Amino acid sequence: MVRSILWIILDCMTILDVVGKTPLVPLFADRAGAKIFGKAEFLNPSGSVKDRAAKAMIFDGIKTGKLTKNKTILDATSGNTGVALAMFGAVLGYRVTLCLPSNANKERKRVLKAYHAEIIATNPLESSDGALLKARQLAVENPNIYFYSDQYNNPENWKSHYNGTALEIWEQTEHNLTHFVAGMGTSGTFIGTSRRLKELNPAIKTIPMQPASPLHGLEGMRHTETTIKSGFYDTSLFDGQIDVTTEDARAMTQQLAGKYGLFVGISSGANVLAAVKLAETLPPDAIVVTILCDSGFRYLSDELWD
Repeated sequence: MVRSILWIILDCMTILDVVGKTPLVPLFADRAGAKIFGKAEFLNPSGSVKDRAAKAMIFDGIKTGKLTKNKTILDATSGNTGVALAMFGAVLGYRVTLCLPSNANKERKRVLKAYHAEIIATNPLESSDGALLKARQLAVENPNIYFYSDQYNNPENWKSHYNGTALEIWEQTEHNLTHFVAGMGTSGTFIGTSRRLKELNPAIKTIPMQPASPLHGLEGMRHTETTIKSGFYDTSLFDGQIDVTTEDARAMTQQLAGKYGLFVGISSGANVLAAVKLAETLPPDAIVVTILCDSGFRYLSDELWD
């Protein structure tokens, strides 16, 4: 009887039902000082933290009637949000069109094609800003064709972390979290998580990680002073800032794989490095949490692994 009920439940589930509730992984148990944990967002079904926002934006579009079966989901992406939208579009029966820089790595392009998403390549010299401007143009010119999920301005982006990621971290640290540090692309993960954590305990410090230079190799991360900011970017949530170079982030990414068995992407390496820098300034009873954004399998063609 129990087994038959289980099969009925499983039969009703889809890939959307396993988004979130990712584990909190202890990092550097062999080092003294403040405790560091990584939220294993690479275990989401499409392989990244962006599953949370993509699911929330699509569901809100359906709920409000803005996303109908005759419309195509449209957005700009550096890769991860696009993969999540394409995966959910395949599950729910929606066409998906994505604007992304033409120099995006081939793993992401191949995954998008596997999900039958249409790719509109944009000028690599304009980076993710170029993809964003192209998506906006298409949305304005073709309102009857596209549902523009607009991850850079859609409040469902940050709300998915306010209502999900932050509460999970709060419970997983048994309400003892003292510091949260993470990089920013759209800034949805950092803003939504930080806003809720500070409401739960105003003493919690939330610190953004940022690439040390406008010209960097931290895919998905933005140097906010020189790029277009999202509509929900909020510096009132910043308790400082930690800059990380591409070279140092890559070295940390290699260390996480080779020494600790965590095969994650370079942005995750940057987040962990920022968490380490922060932990070195804190007492031993402090608890620092960061985000392991995506899997290293999305970067197999990178010379980092040669």
